[in-house]
Amino acid sequence: MKLAILAVGHKPPAWVAQGCAEYLKRMPRELPLAIVEIKPEARGAKTREQLLAAEKTRLLGALNGYQRLIVLDERGADLSTVQLAERLQGWMRSGGATAFVIGGADGIDAELKGQADESIRLSSLTLPHAVARLILCEQLYRAISVVRNHPYHRQG
Repeated sequence: MKLAILAVGHKPPAWVAQGCAEYLKRMPRELPLAIVEIKPEARGAKTREQLLAAEKTRLLGALNGYQRLIVLDERGADLSTVQLAERLQGWMRSGGATAFVIGGADGIDAELKGQADESIRLSSLTLPHAVARLILCEQLYRAISVVRNHPYHRQG
């Protein structure tokens, strides 16, 4: 099984890229994680709906080959790390590549959200997209460490 984070946005700051690279490197060979940057639509005089529709088209192209779509959304399920680990373990059992989508500045197209298998949120706080990317990388690594009983994750 493979995992990917599809992130709408520009190149993140170096410290985010370095942090993500560290967690990508730590992922087990049988569960590789990749980050795919999706170019945001140029704002110009376009409406929010036009921007989201253009980004949806790019996201759908990048989603080719992924059987499971998880969107990150502020109204998504609020999971603990252990609950994310349980989800990850279930996805691994059922197989199929899984893509996590982090939308751009205007969010994610409603139709694409409707096609998602699941919607989750990382925090009730508003996070910069680059930071959300780094947190998701770390949490996926932490989740697989829980699944494997690795000491990285220490519970209370």
